[in-house]
Order: sequence, then C-alpha cells, then structure tokens
Amino acid sequence: MSSFTEGPGESGTDEQQADGATTATDTQASQGHPIRRPHKGRMVAGVAAGISEHFNVDVTIVRIAFAVLTLVGFTGIAYLGGLPLYLGGIPLYLACWLLIPEEGSEQSIASTFLRNRQSRSG
Repeated sequence: MSSFTEGPGESGTDEQQADGATTATDTQASQGHPIRRPHKGRMVAGVAAGISEHFNVDVTIVRIAFAVLTLVGFTGIAYLGGLPLYLGGIPLYLACWLLIPEEGSEQSIASTFLRNRQSRSG
C-alpha cells in the first residue's frame, strides 16, 4: 500500500511494526526510491500517480496542479520569473511521460528510443 493512503501514525521511515520488522514502504522511503509510473491508480499515463507516490502527496493535488498549469498556460499572460507558463501543463506532462520509466522497467520511453536509434546508426 502506498504511504499517501495511510492514516496518521501508520508510516515512518524508521518505525518498527509490532513484530519488529520494518514495512516495505518504510524501507523504500529510507532508501530514496526512484520515481516510477505505476500500473495501478493511473488515469492517463501514470505521471501524476508516480509523482504523488514519490513525493508522498495526494494524487488529486498533483492532478489539480497539472490542470491549473494547463489552463493558466493557455491564457498566455502568466509568467513565472520570466519563464512563460505555456511550458507547463500538457508539455510538462508529456515530458514526464517520456522521461519517467514505468513500474518494473529500468528505462524510460525516451531512453529506449535513443538506445534503439544509436544501435541502428553505429
């Protein structure tokens, strides 16, 4: 079970269970597990679910952030320190989809594409 669905006091990096064993979630959190797009809990490509699991926040917050960035980006008037927000929302989601590997895979879509292209050229 992912740690963002647990109630207060049910998780922690060094907490012991009653029998003295640490949970798998506690072990992953203490090792700083890499971000992955999970198979479960995804609506489109699993980007929001992967980000929410990695940073231990509710997936709804991540989805709302992507939606807000998309809507604000379409207005064309929003700037964040000189960086136009049209680079947020959909382009950011697509970049994450290409760069974050799926659960059970060590390579992202972009990494696999580049390796295949390099093997064909040389």
